[in-house]
Amino acid sequence: MDQYQKAFPEGFLWGGATAANQLEGGYNEGGKGLNTPDVLPGGKVRLQVLKDPGFDFELDHEKYMYPNHEAIDFYHRYKEDIALFAEMGFKAYRMSIAWSRIFPQGDELTPNQEGLAFYDRVFDELHKYGIEPVVTISHYEMPIHLVKEYGGWRSREVITFFERYVTTLFTHYKNKVKYWMTFNEINSSLHMPILGLGFAIQQESDRYQPTFQAYHHQFVASALAVKIGHEIIPDSQIGCMIVYLPTYSVDSNPENVLYALQEERLFNYFCADVQVRGEYPAFTKRYFKEHGIELEIHDGDLELLKENTVDYISLSYYMSRTEKKDKSPEEVGQGNILGGIKNPFLKRSDWGWEIDPTGLRISLNQLYDRYRVPLFVVENGLGAIDTVEEDGSINDGYRIDYIRDHIIAMRESIEDGVELMGYTSWGCIDLVSASTGEFSKRYGFIYVDKHDDGSGTLDRKKKKSFFWYQNVIRTNGEQL
Repeated sequence: MDQYQKAFPEGFLWGGATAANQLEGGYNEGGKGLNTPDVLPGGKVRLQVLKDPGFDFELDHEKYMYPNHEAIDFYHRYKEDIALFAEMGFKAYRMSIAWSRIFPQGDELTPNQEGLAFYDRVFDELHKYGIEPVVTISHYEMPIHLVKEYGGWRSREVITFFERYVTTLFTHYKNKVKYWMTFNEINSSLHMPILGLGFAIQQESDRYQPTFQAYHHQFVASALAVKIGHEIIPDSQIGCMIVYLPTYSVDSNPENVLYALQEERLFNYFCADVQVRGEYPAFTKRYFKEHGIELEIHDGDLELLKENTVDYISLSYYMSRTEKKDKSPEEVGQGNILGGIKNPFLKRSDWGWEIDPTGLRISLNQLYDRYRVPLFVVENGLGAIDTVEEDGSINDGYRIDYIRDHIIAMRESIEDGVELMGYTSWGCIDLVSASTGEFSKRYGFIYVDKHDDGSGTLDRKKKKSFFWYQNVIRTNGEQL
């Protein structure tokens, strides 16, 4: 037994993570309104839609399939799934609430009681097993009415609707939820605004002004959520959530090093700086000037940001990113939001994402050095093609290897001095991929019999990794 095997603190929040729009289904049940993921088609065509300037946020059942509509039917099977989470020993379950299940149009004055009651039942079921809910308030979704009538987060009016939404959540669930996050992977909207900001960029030359103005509205909304949450639930912990990709220069050429630094600052730190430090970072002054960005900032906005910073940083980590100033299309790899240059030192997943456990240790050290607030890894996992053997077993040793290596990296970062709250592996149960709308890109410890063509029984089956992760949690990370 080495000196690091007891590095995880007592009370470490081991668990798993999902999002409402990727597993719930029941898209038109219980009074729920349409939201942005409901109109995103399945399959690799989704990536084209996410970057389509002409996307109209309309359903077209003749042209597309919509796997999110049923997903894995957590809406009806949540008791079965939560029982499986409890069997694994989850201490925490990171989930999200569908905004349009609470306010179907988004701009109503009163909430949908059926929607509130559904999450009451989910939270009660989690607490029955002693599982702490960790709730994302807006996870890549918003009511489609707010997109069509207001232009998504481009409109400052949406802040008012979000304020009403979070006030409702905090008031209704104040005795059931302590840990909250405002916007999922908020920095990803720099590249895919449809998911996080609720609008498509009409042409590249016009992308900067609306994107950063929408960001300002989200920052104000997030600060209001922190303020309201702390008032209604005094012991609550409210965090921001970013996708983090440590950015390496492809070599020691100073031009490439500078380019990598500039890319990393904008993508990794811009949103976190505003939400954690409470102010726009210094580098944005030049960036805004060079890109013709002039933010409309109302009186009191900056004070609100400064006085209502988040309690912790939650992050997704899947891969690192390697960059250089001038690159050809042939050099660019696949990745989570961004690909970067292919790194010859790293292996890749079935979907081309580079596997870099050491990058997680680097990430946690970089974030903690910069902000000195608790960190929470709320997404990390391996999307892979799983095979059900003739005897019904699913031997996903590759997933075990991936997660084990990343847990070791977390353990090392704790020894480095990082304050780490917990770890919720992404897609603890198979679900719909956010980026490709596929079922075949599986992340879970629990297999769901559902396939890209819509077929399947939805039966749940434990993978080999289920029992491995069960033991990891049981031993608080001592046995990997």
